[in-house]
Amino acid sequence: MSKYDIIVLGSGPGGYVTAIRASQLGFKTAIVEKENLGGVCLNWGCIPTKALLKSAQVFEYLKHAEDYGLKVKDADHDFDAVVNRSRGVADGMSKGVQFLMKKNKIDVINGYGKIKPGKKVDVDGTEYSADNIIIATGARSRELPSLPQDGEKVIGYRQAMTLKKQPKKMIVVGSGAIGVEFAYFYNSMGTDVTIVEYLPGIVPVEDEDVSKQLEKSFKKSGINIMTSAEVTKVDTSGKGVKATVKTKKGEEILEADVILSAVGIKTNIENIGLEDVGIVVDRDKIIVNDFYQTNIPGYYAIGDVTPGQALAHVASAEGILCVEKLAGHHVEAIDYGNIPGCTYCSPEIASVGLTEKQAREKGLDIKVGKFPFSASGKASAGGNKEGFVKVIFDAKYGEWLGCHMIGAGVTDMIAEAVLGRKLETTGHEVLKAIHPHPTMSEAVMEAVAAAYDEVIHL
Repeated sequence: MSKYDIIVLGSGPGGYVTAIRASQLGFKTAIVEKENLGGVCLNWGCIPTKALLKSAQVFEYLKHAEDYGLKVKDADHDFDAVVNRSRGVADGMSKGVQFLMKKNKIDVINGYGKIKPGKKVDVDGTEYSADNIIIATGARSRELPSLPQDGEKVIGYRQAMTLKKQPKKMIVVGSGAIGVEFAYFYNSMGTDVTIVEYLPGIVPVEDEDVSKQLEKSFKKSGINIMTSAEVTKVDTSGKGVKATVKTKKGEEILEADVILSAVGIKTNIENIGLEDVGIVVDRDKIIVNDFYQTNIPGYYAIGDVTPGQALAHVASAEGILCVEKLAGHHVEAIDYGNIPGCTYCSPEIASVGLTEKQAREKGLDIKVGKFPFSASGKASAGGNKEGFVKVIFDAKYGEWLGCHMIGAGVTDMIAEAVLGRKLETTGHEVLKAIHPHPTMSEAVMEAVAAAYDEVIHL
């Protein structure tokens, strides 16, 4: 039986990062993967979706070339080529992870892994043992009883990335990050898209102003939006699919070629041996302490299978912290109140910290500043005037409580707010930090200035 210091179960952005950091710290490490290295994120999520979205963005530029004084005749797209480019990007990233495994001398064990008592892992009948086992098996598309996925007419995100034929009509159920990203992509490609959202606003976890702006932008680009609406049943017996949608006004039947179910995720915790080992699970999540130790010594869990936010960068951070604690380093527990969230539709969304509503519900005395990109020179020059930056500060102490952005490239800007909040910066310190001109990031400084009644360009 092969013996390791650490075996990691799952090779997504939680698992493979954990394995690399463990190896760097001197642990003899193995990683178990049943499909492709990189997990859902690299192969079916974060990376290939961004490739699709980039193609959509370039196509949008071509269609609006005259806005920039350019002439492009008969701009068109090849749907198969767009999908193939996305798959090529994913394959390249997965090969990159293979290289990193070799570079860091990590043993890759291909197959389906199940944990066993006595700190063992069974991979398709072969047993391996380790002093520490880290579960990083991730999650998959969640299915609703009223919306069973058949992989053809009712699909999840995997099928949405590799459709053989572009649908003429699509219904997207759910308006979280996955739902709105695919809605933008397919709409840009020319598909007639309708979003059905159960809650009163789309991207419901975001600040209400961001939700309203995205709805305005999406409707302007031709996306149909139904909020406070629920798909109660689907009929796939005909050529396409019919969805019965319950709204405040009554029932409505929508017809489409395909329905994309984007109603959240389900953790991959079944049939991996949790019951055999006695690991405690609550509400579909493995219960862990601040350093990702389960209730059974020697067994840890990170990423989507634990109660934190189901985001790639969270899983990576958790894995690194977990193995650094095992190595005896002094580590601080992750602050889950300072995790940035990014959505890569167009306009993009990025946020961290409290929304204005959350801050007011806490009874906090706050200062709120907002700066529209329509007043930004860089945004005007780039033809990207939609959106804004919104900041929220504690009125008494100047603590940066939240930052919410919607606009072009904002997912690359949010780290300023994350770092500022980590360093406990105040509003005045942000205001006096000189931001380069002309840039989109100036809008952060201007939004802070607006909060303190010192805004210059508005």
